[in-house]
Amino acid sequence: MRKPNLIIGKKQLILASLTLVLGIAVYMNYVFSEVENELAADADAELTESTQVNYGDAAFVNADGSSAAQQVDTADYFAQARLSRMTSRDDAVQTLSAILGGGDLSDEENAVYTIEAVNLSQLSESESKIESLIKAQGFEDCVVYLDGETASIVVRSEGLLAEEAAQIKDILLTEVTIPAENIRIFEVK
Repeated sequence: MRKPNLIIGKKQLILASLTLVLGIAVYMNYVFSEVENELAADADAELTESTQVNYGDAAFVNADGSSAAQQVDTADYFAQARLSRMTSRDDAVQTLSAILGGGDLSDEENAVYTIEAVNLSQLSESESKIESLIKAQGFEDCVVYLDGETASIVVRSEGLLAEEAAQIKDILLTEVTIPAENIRIFEVK
């Protein structure tokens, strides 16, 4: 009687890795869609509660030059930015899944695309964590964009101080390793 071979081959490892990556992508999509639905619902509720906007009507401007429409646009900017980022990441995951599922790739190419998919998942997780930490420091809202080499952070603020920018940079650098010259912080009022 012959013993079964318990050695795991390359194909089984690649299949297990792809299954794990797909599972992570589905989970991240679920988490981000729930957050976006909550943000969209909150934005819609705020819009209907605070002002009734009739398109085509004149907008009254207050003393500092801003209008109610500008404030709504700023709130909408962050929700739209998150939605756009989520959509582009979902497209990238779908593309990687299609490439990996094609079966025409060598083992080395499969490994490279699998690593790329894992890195994409890690970047998404890091963006969410950094956004949460920045908001925990008292900032009203923010959006973080990471690509592995650069970081762009858009923060809602009425005048970003140098200490606040340093605080945001410190939060970012505790989560990811990016050269300081590749970090950009933008302010939205």
